[in-house]
Amino acid sequence: MRWWETSIGGTARGRVIALLRRGEQSVEELARALEVTDNAVRAHLQVLERQGLVRQARVRHAGVVGKPPTVYEIAPEAEPLFSNAYPPVLHALLASLEHRLTGPALESLFRDVGRRLAEDHAKQAAPSDGRSRKSASSLESRVGVAAALLGALGGEVEVERTAEGFVVRGFACPLASAVRVQPKICRAVEELIGGVVGAPARECCERGDTMRCCFEVKRPA
Repeated sequence: MRWWETSIGGTARGRVIALLRRGEQSVEELARALEVTDNAVRAHLQVLERQGLVRQARVRHAGVVGKPPTVYEIAPEAEPLFSNAYPPVLHALLASLEHRLTGPALESLFRDVGRRLAEDHAKQAAPSDGRSRKSASSLESRVGVAAALLGALGGEVEVERTAEGFVVRGFACPLASAVRVQPKICRAVEELIGGVVGAPARECCERGDTMRCCFEVKRPA
């Protein structure tokens, strides 16, 4: 069995997900396939909806006698959660890039990736009314935003004050397996943090059996 078939609230909910990945289905159809009651299926669907894994797709009218049933589907944004393809494909991609590009070209590529991520974050964080954000926010608050973003990516992060500025220190690395293949990928995160903060960031990560993120941000002179 795949991990999500047993780990997302037990095998019953895993089977609901497996069925919905094949196509949208109603409560009655799911209950019939699982050999459980409609109420049991509704209870599972309510939990999966709260978790953002499943959503109501539409009301089915065609070929229906009586009250049209609501059909459910996997939430599009949840589909990547069920894939195990990303790590091996990423590792192979990194190995191929290292084979094809020189050191400086590879580092430049990863920095461009980081800048694009920072631009995407800025677009998502922009006010919905189109007004630009005030640039008067403190360096400390912007470092806090960058640390929260790194945490949202999967890191365990805290911010330390230093005499020269701040250190964004992680107790884990969200890209640990990729960094072991290609350490230069940290340049992408360095550029991401620098772009969010609006000041250069310097990577000072620990690489060993345990990978720990670390990025220094100095106050402007």
